[in-house]
Amino acid sequence: MTSAANGNAGAPFAIRLRDVRVTFAVGGGKTLSALDGVDLDVPAATFCAVIGPSGCGKSTLLRLLGGLMRPSSGSVTIGGRDPAAIAAAHRLGVAFQDHALLPWLTARENVALPFRAVGRPVDARRVDDLLAAVGIADFAATRPAELSGGMRQRVAIARALVLDPGVLLLDEPFGALDAVTRRHLNLEVQRIWSEHAITTLLVTHAVDEAVFLADTVAVMSRRPGRVERVAAIPFPRPRNRSLLMTPAFHALVDELTGALDAADNGA
Repeated sequence: MTSAANGNAGAPFAIRLRDVRVTFAVGGGKTLSALDGVDLDVPAATFCAVIGPSGCGKSTLLRLLGGLMRPSSGSVTIGGRDPAAIAAAHRLGVAFQDHALLPWLTARENVALPFRAVGRPVDARRVDDLLAAVGIADFAATRPAELSGGMRQRVAIARALVLDPGVLLLDEPFGALDAVTRRHLNLEVQRIWSEHAITTLLVTHAVDEAVFLADTVAVMSRRPGRVERVAAIPFPRPRNRSLLMTPAFHALVDELTGALDAADNGA
């Protein structure tokens, strides 16, 4: 695979956070510490899942990586560069729990929208290839209101990938879906990621989802958030549904759930 360091189109970028602190002013001269001394490395072309208690700063972490805010102290880099520069070069793909599809556009038009937003000609073949990859090719001419929640999330993921990003940020993309749909989309994301190998950071509350999808799982403490543990996931790829039934999978999910509970309790 092409080195992330050279910045070529299609090359994944490594993510690095060093001693990152974020403090917010909350009025009355008071401040709130959201992140405190976060260290995290996500090598290029790997998948990291971040789990942690509600309010621990996971979304703040994603905003830092998306170039939407800067740390109060410490450093955040993507491919050795400021995340805002990576975002300005249109090398970040983002998918949220709220799919944010434009309701008046078809699935195909929503996936093609990033091309128009950056003033580039639409690559119709790439749009159609991604619609096929996420299993929505037969619904390309359908508007979001006529799609199920899972189908809308498939469109959102295709849109996040359409400009060939170097980093993919996923913020609870399946959090609002039922368990069966969520499990099916986990399988699809695993398959698509194995084909594209984009550096990916997923924020999720589901420990089993994190273990199934990721190469590493970072466990954050309660606020102010810190990375308490980074666990390597030993299961080879490609992963399929049978992995979910194995004792080794359940043992690791239980272990990380225990680590998450300890982090939430400040242990």
